[in-house]
Amino acid sequence: MSAQERLTDALYGAGWGTVKKLPEPVAVRLGRTIADIAWKQRGKGVLRLESNYARVVPDAGPERLAELSRAGMRSYLRYWMESFRLPAWGPERVADSFTPKDLHHLTEGMAAGKGVILALPHLANWDLAGAWVTTKLGIPFTTVAERLKPETLYDRFVAYREGLGMEVLPHSGGSAFGTLARRLRDGGLVCLVADRDLSASGVEVSFFGHAARMPAGPALLAQHTGARLLPVTLWYDGSPVMRGRVHPPVEVPASGTRAEKTSVMTQALADAFATGIAEHPEDWHMLQRLWTEDLDPAHAPERDREGTA
Repeated sequence: MSAQERLTDALYGAGWGTVKKLPEPVAVRLGRTIADIAWKQRGKGVLRLESNYARVVPDAGPERLAELSRAGMRSYLRYWMESFRLPAWGPERVADSFTPKDLHHLTEGMAAGKGVILALPHLANWDLAGAWVTTKLGIPFTTVAERLKPETLYDRFVAYREGLGMEVLPHSGGSAFGTLARRLRDGGLVCLVADRDLSASGVEVSFFGHAARMPAGPALLAQHTGARLLPVTLWYDGSPVMRGRVHPPVEVPASGTRAEKTSVMTQALADAFATGIAEHPEDWHMLQRLWTEDLDPAHAPERDREGTA
């Protein structure tokens, strides 16, 4: 393990060990202070966030983009402060911290017994939404995590999410798809963050008018298993409670090849994600390159690995 990797692991360990012990007002102020310092430093992640917002809000001038990126960093640090503290929250606190709209799409899908796939972009706090599902609804689910470096950091994230009631599979290794399919065929729930392709074999979509690639997994799982595929978007509204919406199901097209069906379904997911992101761009924590023209094709699978979880 390199010195940088040891430092990264130590910092995350300190976050989980220390931040959750702070009084909540102190943690909130700390998160905002760190966000503002990072924003003022104009580092690579902040500049990329601002560049991504420029595609989401194409008519925004420099001042508006600066406002968005500052708000975006504050939202991003709220995510981290909540995540560090989430393991110490009791069931009532978790249940009271998220209010989703149109939840019937999920509950009806689970009642049908064919499994449900929830697909989310990097909006607000997807870990909190997951903890709410396991706590408030009492529904366990399976998800996939990117293998981070160092390995000890990946282990921390797995332990953290498993502590919230999630079954976590590694993104790499090739066995995740089969396990997810089995969970769905058993009538289970699968949740996937699906707005950024990590495999270099994703599906090309039009996203805010520009080409991007998103993972094929959600659409393929729905085709293989008959599970209901539901986009979900999340946002903060200035209150301590996170909001969200479960969008209507993405249907499997009646005709076409598997690739054609996957393309249509992944585009439908991208469109639903774009709706939520356009309404709350500051809560989209995309500090990495996403659009095709921003990527170096020769290094697409390794791009911008920092800051992901």
